[in-house]
Amino acid sequence: MRQSVSLPANVAAHVRGLAKRRRVSSNRILVELIENGIEAQNRKEKEFFDLAGRFRNTADPDEARRLGDELGHMVFGG
Repeated sequence: MRQSVSLPANVAAHVRGLAKRRRVSSNRILVELIENGIEAQNRKEKEFFDLAGRFRNTADPDEARRLGDELGHMVFGG
């Protein structure tokens, strides 16, 4: 599928540099970066839902507090 994307100049330069070093097209680098980003997002979502499930199912108040803190960090950063 053909898709047009505008990139900030610094990002485009970084993509061209990666492509040159790896001796592949900028297009190939963009596809790999997007695929890696999608995989990373899917992993983060899975980790979040796994952690949320553990939080919901724990009976230990200390564990619940720790898991709640971890969830907070995942959602709000920090």
